[in-house]
Amino acid sequence: MPFENLVRDHTIYACVMGSRAFGLATDGSDTDRRGVFVAPTPLFWRFEKPPTHIEGPAEEQFSWELERFCELALRANPNILECLHSPLVEHVDATGRELLALRDAFLSRQVHETFTRYALGQRKKLEADIRTHGAPRWKHAMHLLRLLTSARDLLRTGTLRIDVGDQRAPLLAVKRGEVPWPEVESWMTRLATETAEAATRTPLPPEPDRRRVEDFLIGVRRASIDVLAG
Repeated sequence: MPFENLVRDHTIYACVMGSRAFGLATDGSDTDRRGVFVAPTPLFWRFEKPPTHIEGPAEEQFSWELERFCELALRANPNILECLHSPLVEHVDATGRELLALRDAFLSRQVHETFTRYALGQRKKLEADIRTHGAPRWKHAMHLLRLLTSARDLLRTGTLRIDVGDQRAPLLAVKRGEVPWPEVESWMTRLATETAEAATRTPLPPEPDRRRVEDFLIGVRRASIDVLAG
């Protein structure tokens, strides 16, 4: 089976991500599409397994096979968790709705470590840009502030919300380079401190609900066999 057919014929969930999902889109923003497909179970019986992810077939499109998607979500991967919470859903079938119903099963206190580790890596890149070029990549600075805000609020409330809401204007000002770097740096430091404080009293459970997710995955694999048998 050609790989593009897996995306075309077996996608269970597709959404728009990036600036459009975050509420930060401008006239020149790309449309980043992300999705989840289910490879038919018999493909796993072969020596050559189906791909864990596929780029395309459209531009700015990327999809994960369900099992890989769940693995990454259970590890609290920021990009994957945000994909599950996009407000811009373009396609969802019955299996996709089951996946969305599991969103809380993936959330745990691990998000503090994963989001913070990712944010720290991005901040080091920004600081390297300043040393090399005298200024950071302002778009990246904006998105780092957005991520830190999202992580703080997730740990505070137990709910992941990716639209920036009333923070759109100040964040876009950062993107345009209108906010001096020392102010941006202070903003990042404050958010990091607030995120750490939120982690000490978060309503999120210590671990994700792996059993619930695994039961869902097994059910999907079995249903795929039943469809072919029928």
